[in-house]
Amino acid sequence: MRAGSWQQYDWVRDGNVMVTLRDGVRVATDIYRPALGGAALPGPFPAIMERTPYNKTRGDLVSMAKYFARRGYVVALQDVRGRYASEGEWYAFADEGPDGADACEWLAAQPYCDGQAGTVGLSYGGSDQSALASLAPNGLAAMFVSEGQSNYHTSAMRQNGALEQRFLIYAFEMATSSREALADKPLRLMLQKERARLGDWLRRLPLREGQTPLRHIPAYERWAIDIATHGDYDAYWSDRPGYAADEFYAQHKDVPLFLLGGWYDSYCRSTTDMYVALSAMKRGPVKLLMGPWVHGVPTMAQPFHGDVEFGPDAAMDSYNDLRLRWFDRWLKGLATGIDEEPPVRLFVMGGGDGRKTPEGRLNHGGAWRDEHRWPLARTQWTPYYLHADGALTPDLPETVSPPSGYTYDPRDPVPTIGGNISVGYELIPNGGYDQRADPRFFGCVDSLPLSSRPDVLVFQTPPLERDIEVTGPLVVRLHAASSAIDTDFTAKLIDVYPPNPDYPDGFALNLSDSIIRARYRKDRGRAEFLTPGVPEEFEIVLYPTSNRFAAGHRIRLDISSSNFPRFDVNPNTGEPLGRHRRTEPAQQSIYHDAAHPSHIVLPVIPG
Repeated sequence: MRAGSWQQYDWVRDGNVMVTLRDGVRVATDIYRPALGGAALPGPFPAIMERTPYNKTRGDLVSMAKYFARRGYVVALQDVRGRYASEGEWYAFADEGPDGADACEWLAAQPYCDGQAGTVGLSYGGSDQSALASLAPNGLAAMFVSEGQSNYHTSAMRQNGALEQRFLIYAFEMATSSREALADKPLRLMLQKERARLGDWLRRLPLREGQTPLRHIPAYERWAIDIATHGDYDAYWSDRPGYAADEFYAQHKDVPLFLLGGWYDSYCRSTTDMYVALSAMKRGPVKLLMGPWVHGVPTMAQPFHGDVEFGPDAAMDSYNDLRLRWFDRWLKGLATGIDEEPPVRLFVMGGGDGRKTPEGRLNHGGAWRDEHRWPLARTQWTPYYLHADGALTPDLPETVSPPSGYTYDPRDPVPTIGGNISVGYELIPNGGYDQRADPRFFGCVDSLPLSSRPDVLVFQTPPLERDIEVTGPLVVRLHAASSAIDTDFTAKLIDVYPPNPDYPDGFALNLSDSIIRARYRKDRGRAEFLTPGVPEEFEIVLYPTSNRFAAGHRIRLDISSSNFPRFDVNPNTGEPLGRHRRTEPAQQSIYHDAAHPSHIVLPVIPG
């Protein structure tokens, strides 16, 4: 691996430079410039910009800015509209396309900049990069997008029609650091208190306008209720690059783009979807890096996530060093070697001995591998069918077989045990866990396996005779009926470890899960209710994964109708989303006969 530029400068900061946006709102920007002897150098230098709602003076952002300034970059850290020192009203994500494009063009035009601006950021800071790139601003020359969105309705704020409630938690969390709260100590203390008892609010959903602590900051309450009630995919979502960057890919600036994500990250599907689309449409180059990580930069430096250890190679040595190699190549023209590496690098999870590490985690293991395509060119798309006896096999089901049934009661939802979560970790920890109830997880009242619940159907293979690698996108095609006119169906892919002395009952490791709201089974832009009792096919798109199911393990698929509080609970009544007043139990039927071959399509990698 060839290194990039080295530290050769000091730095100076010009704080709270106010940048005027197209509508007259001014956003506060801290400019870090290379310096010697305490004086800024005239340059010009290439620039790097990060826009954030989390305070541009936050320690990790400042450390990044100093790192790049010392290596010959101008760095701009900017508070987004309505946050911290910036003017305007914050309505999460919605304005980041035009605001970011304006900021990029302003930065590239400064006399100390050489006309080239690169962008960085993770999560919100990753998503707003894609939004601004959709407007193809002058000066944008390279991007490093970490864990960002491609479409918030497809796989972030909503997923196959259902609401991901981490964003309601997010609204509460962001309210505690709103400008209103920072200026009013009693308000701030009250919001912090309500944030601390968020579990109580999750038991009182849906939110009612004017009846939540967020009413003191109307824009925050309005956003939280808007995303909870706006289920149809329409102009509310599709006309905003900040919500739906993929609607603007044709206009997306064609610049070198690095996409980084994690298998347990909440933007896992978005990251791979963006790679598939833009690598086909643009000259780029476009690169993809997928690790075993959960959400956030600090997690990339550790080899475990949740209760699972992936081995020392899973940890990233230096996030900044990787980004430096990328920008040195494309903004400075240095031979860092990063452009000579294969376009796809991924971590294949699995292969560990399954014993408990000294820290008390499952040794699942894994290894890095370079690839040239995503999905992999040699993928064998293999359907595994559900059978009446609970089997999951590549064999087609029997000609005649009665459906499997269960009762879904919205008042007793299946609790969320790990997965692709990015906020609210005290209620819903993210990552890999044994699928067993535990006091760490919201809604758990015992310590029994989730598979013991009557509303969870389990389908699994016999113990595998050989290792099977599953790497790629995942989809479940489920034939099901309900007594309700609207309901949900969930699917979860699990790697089942056999018993050993450390785990005498085995370990059921979650890999990927998803949900579908029945009213959107045909068209996410237009609700259509079910005919009770009539089976229909539901396509449940899960997040992608890469996992080696070892010999002796089982591949398991759990089917149910809730995963709470990750997803909002469907009341089964057909009332307007986010405004229901009633709940009703639903009788669910899962079909698995020759005429209704429910199955999961696994991307099996030979060899």
